[in-house]
Amino acid sequence: MGYIPNREEALALLKEYNTDESLIRHGLAVEGVMRYFAAKHGEDIEKWGIIGLVHDLDYQQYPDEHCTKTAEILNKKGWPEDYVRAIVSHGWGICSEVPPESTMEKVLYATDELTGLITATALVRPSKSVMDMATKSVKKKWKNQSFAAGVSRETIEKGAGMLGMELDELFAETIEGMRQVAEEIGLAGQD
Repeated sequence: MGYIPNREEALALLKEYNTDESLIRHGLAVEGVMRYFAAKHGEDIEKWGIIGLVHDLDYQQYPDEHCTKTAEILNKKGWPEDYVRAIVSHGWGICSEVPPESTMEKVLYATDELTGLITATALVRPSKSVMDMATKSVKKKWKNQSFAAGVSRETIEKGAGMLGMELDELFAETIEGMRQVAEEIGLAGQD
């Protein structure tokens, strides 16, 4: 068995390449969601979490080489091939030709953009929290195309389809995953 990165190394690497707090919080949000889904599926929670944490590693410094540059960085560091493949697959159809195949890859693909929509939805709520958020709040914002306009609804729909999940279920599960890390991502509310 080769080198397996741990969370501390992954977080340090994320912070080495990203100084933007919102990008770091996004990594932490996706990590929380990936850990939540891994537990639900009886999979490797640590592995799924680390992949979620660093999935946008190159985004701040190399936005035009997104996914490609992350693969380069992680390959140089000797990261396992399946970690790198999973990360690259989240950009499928946008900046990558690698389609999500495993459940882990499909969850990352489906929830990456969705965490952005949920974060934006939480931030316009009086509570500024995911703790009291209902699926219907996200659905309402989903329908308003100008709200969080950068969020690809098409990618989320494709991801839900790959997982065989209804959007409502994907929204509810992703909110639940984000609740696990609400403090860390600044969405625990103003209490």
